[in-house]
Amino acid sequence: MGMARTAMLLAAMTGLFLTIGWLAGGSGGVVIAFLMALGMNAFAYWNSDKMVLSMYGATQVDRHSAPGLVAIVERLALRAGMPMPKVFIIDSDQPNAFATGRDPEHASVAATTGLLDRLSPEEVEGVMAHELAHVKNRDTLIMTVTATIAGAIGMIANMLAFSSMFGGGHREEGEEGGGGLGLIGGIVMMILAPLAASLVQMAISRTREYAADAEGARICGNPLWLASALESLERGASQTPNWQAERNPATAHLFIVNPLSGQGADNLFSTHPAMANRVGQLRAMAAEMGMTWDGRMGERGHGGGSMIPPAGNPWGGNGSGSKGPWG
Repeated sequence: MGMARTAMLLAAMTGLFLTIGWLAGGSGGVVIAFLMALGMNAFAYWNSDKMVLSMYGATQVDRHSAPGLVAIVERLALRAGMPMPKVFIIDSDQPNAFATGRDPEHASVAATTGLLDRLSPEEVEGVMAHELAHVKNRDTLIMTVTATIAGAIGMIANMLAFSSMFGGGHREEGEEGGGGLGLIGGIVMMILAPLAASLVQMAISRTREYAADAEGARICGNPLWLASALESLERGASQTPNWQAERNPATAHLFIVNPLSGQGADNLFSTHPAMANRVGQLRAMAAEMGMTWDGRMGERGHGGGSMIPPAGNPWGGNGSGSKGPWG
């Protein structure tokens, strides 16, 4: 269902792109704008992982510097049948995590110190499984494609507006392209077309989050671990600002929960689904599987176990003042 909805949204964005391109000037303008957007996003696709990790000051860790976290990722990657990604830690009090990389062979996962201090081992496993699911589902490729089309739509809309301002929108009879929008029509199109593309792009991002939740639950083996982690992360993220993310809001969609302040609602302008919806789907998935918190199979439909995570974090501390595996 997730891939079907993603395909439908991509088709809608492509249709919008072709329509705007035809109005702007026919096939010639479409090709130029698309090639420009493709070039910019190709650069981002090959280099965005290094850029975003550097942006957040992420430090790569290994079995010696962060044995607990690396062991979790190794176990999950093996279970998912994936190559072992690089593992990074970000020095940030906000509990959060993200994955990046152009494909499973060149992937990285990153967790903040706030996440490692607050969550139990099971919750950390749920979060890392979610991030590996993004890599396995090749969501970085999907979001690059949508960014390419959205960027091309923005460029063509600007071309159309400038053409209308300077009289280029009035075409001779029989000339290729829609044209004829006039000054007001061109300005309106310049505003509405990129807005519509952004809305579709955000809808695709939300769809991929649901898909990563479901696949991550299957990878870690217990949906309740991820459900509990998401609730903890939402509380922590709402109480603790992430100043790097606030300065770079375009990276917000990478994180497992929205790192920006004041964006808790699930609406058209949100890159993440409402947390209640995500947790509800995971709990329903656990009930269908008959899973309890400790991974045992309870009575079908009842769960039979506590959904409250055990105290402590993956590194043997109690979550208060622990330095975790980085010091």
